Amino acid sequence: MEGNRTTRRGLKKFRNILIAVVIVGLGLFVGIRFYYPFGEGVKTGQLNFVVYKGIIFKTYEGRLIQTGFRSDATGGIQSNEFNFSITDKDIAEKLMTAGGQIVELRYKEYFGALPWRGYSKFIVDEIINMGPAPASSIESVPPVDPQ
Repeated sequence: MEGNRTTRRGLKKFRNILIAVVIVGLGLFVGIRFYYPFGEGVKTGQLNFVVYKGIIFKTYEGRLIQTGFRSDATGGIQSNEFNFSITDKDIAEKLMTAGGQIVELRYKEYFGALPWRGYSKFIVDEIINMGPAPASSIESVPPVDPQ
């Protein structure tokens, strides 16, 4: 009878320790995946758009068009786009009025996206520089005199 009680206590203690380890492990996994930035950097390009959208969680989303081209598939060419989310309302409002301008943005990259933080795992947290886009070569050519 006494050995049976000791075994039950041992099993309960093991079960409680196992539950605690699983909870701590899940907490670490969620913390690292969604809240620990594993990369930081700066991207420069022409701001395409910034929008405020969402059904349940309204977030600021934007796109930056970088110079150059990239190819994901052999023989395919597409523009080099940088999709990002913005958590700071003031930064988002400044960028909303800067469509078409050349901007330099500092961002943090996370392993995963959270619905209340945005659709992207890239979160812009600072505007470093903002200026007008250079005039295209077509616009800078003077008109031809019809004479």
